[in-house]
Formats: sequence, C-alpha cells, structure tokens
Amino acid sequence: MRKSSMLILTLLMVASIFVSGCADNEGTDENATTGATITELRIGYQPSTHQVAYMTAYEKGWWQEDLAPYGITRIREYEFPTGAPEMQAMLAGNLDVAYVGAAPAITALSQGLDAKIVEPVQINGSSLVLRPEHEYESPEDLKGLRIATFPPGTIQDTLLRDWLRENGLDPDRDVTILGMTPGDAVTAISARQIDAVFLPHPSPAVIENEGNGRTIVQSGEMSPNHACCVLLVSGKLIREHPDIVQQIVETHIKATEYNQENQDEAAQIYSNKTTENVEVVKKSIEEWDGAWITDPELIKSSTVEYSNIQYELNYTQKPLTEEEIFDTSFYEAAINEE
Repeated sequence: MRKSSMLILTLLMVASIFVSGCADNEGTDENATTGATITELRIGYQPSTHQVAYMTAYEKGWWQEDLAPYGITRIREYEFPTGAPEMQAMLAGNLDVAYVGAAPAITALSQGLDAKIVEPVQINGSSLVLRPEHEYESPEDLKGLRIATFPPGTIQDTLLRDWLRENGLDPDRDVTILGMTPGDAVTAISARQIDAVFLPHPSPAVIENEGNGRTIVQSGEMSPNHACCVLLVSGKLIREHPDIVQQIVETHIKATEYNQENQDEAAQIYSNKTTENVEVVKKSIEEWDGAWITDPELIKSSTVEYSNIQYELNYTQKPLTEEEIFDTSFYEAAINEE
C-alpha cells in the first residue's frame, strides 16, 4: 500500500477495467431494453478505514449471501487509491456501485455521471499531519510548505483548499499542494520530500507511528461533521433493479452497525484486507474524529456545500442541488422495515 508502484498498478488495473468494460457495456445496453437479469455487480472501493463497511460485508460473505436471491452470483471488486480514478471508471460505465468520497462523486455527477448517492458511509476522519521539525501555532505557519493530499476534486483537496482560504491563505500561492495517492504521500513525508499531508485514516496514524509527523488539525475541525465517503449507485441499476439496490443499502447498513459495535474486529478485517499493522489500525480508529453512519440526513447539507465549493474553485460548471445528488428512498424503506 505504501509502495510508489501502487499508482502504476492501479492505473494499469483501471485501464484493464476500461478495456473489459467495453464488452460489458455492449451487453448492458442491450439488457437495458430487454430488462434481462444481471448476475454480477462491479463494486469500487478504496483502502481506507472510512470504507471498512464494504470490507466487512465482503469478508463475512454478506454481499454474496444477501444478493444471491436476486440472481447475483459474482461480486467483482476493484480497488482504487483515490476517488478520482474510481469516478473515471464509473463514468466509463465500468462500475455499478462505488464506495467513494462525496466530493469526487459531485465532480463526476457534474460531468454527466448517471448515478445517485443512496447512503452515507462516514463523516470526518482525515487529518493534517506535519513533519516533526516544523512548528505550528496557526495556519499561517503553513506558508511556503509542500502539502500532499488527494488529487483535485476529492474530499481532502476540497476541504484543504477551502480551509486555507477561510484562514486567509491562497492555496495556489501560499502553499504548494501536491496530488498524491496515500501510499505515495506516506512515502514522501517519510523521505522529507514534503512537509505535511492531509489524508484519510489510517494513513495519519501510520505516519505518526513511524515518527514522521504529528496531527495538527483534524478534518472535523475544518468543517464539523462533514460528509466524507458515500455509497454511490448507477442510475441504470436504480431504475432497472431497485430490489438489488434496496438489498445493497440494507447490507451496507448491517455492516456499518456491526462495525460500530465491533471496532476491534473491524480493525482486524481492515488489516486482513490491506496487510496494515492491526495495532496501528486500532489506534487509528480510536484516535480519528470520524464516525461510521447510515442516515443520509447527516450529510445532505455538507455534500451540497461541497458542490458549491467545487463551483467556486472552478472544478465544476455549476453547483448541484440535493435532488440531483441524492436518492434516499432506499434508506427510508430500510428503516421502515425495522
């Protein structure tokens, strides 16, 4: 996960998805007119404790078991380092479901992606980590520093730039912001090639554990209870197979509630999936300011605000409305069944 070659491997993997997706898309378009049964789901995710609900449902076999009655016989998973390439894959029609940050989802929706956010995954959960040799008392102390974060249009990039602006700093002039994968950013700060990182957990805990930095600001301090990762589902799947989408939401809720009650096991599941040291993962979950959630009402306003911020940053052509972003009917149906 921390090797610089991770980016190359991921890009090759995304390219392979695109190539194989050409044949898949031809069949999918034909099915759109016939209403044919689908037998597999293509799910994207990122190696972050933010998205451990996906991993828990996968390791325990819940995706397979819960979706089997609807004709799903195979779950094809694709791992991405950040939300930007994940949304490129979804725009190309090569993903049905994505665990992804709300901000890259907004960017993709503004570019014409046919999809809706059906569920939140978590809030907060990223940290600004500064190398030990730098003093810090206020954002002014960041002037002239090199800060690595996720690429433009992601949650971390959007939050960091907005927070810097709110504190009187020009994110394009007063600091140097470098878009990186988490593995490359961890390597870069360890090698003193950069001064700070703003990354989702567990990367901040990994950096601190290795003595290469300390957390100075958590993302919840930048924007209290902000939306972070969400569950994004293609419009085609929503329209043609709402029963499958309903079950996806219910399985996600089950996994989230399980993780809330079994945090140490969630840490072990994450460690199993990524080979990250389980004790570091446990510490990350104990110390982060994030929370795994399932109620869309908790993220609606901050997600719409991301759309406004991205428009101000010239990342999108126009801000999106709540109705253009969300479909919460599946969550409402799920809680009414309880």
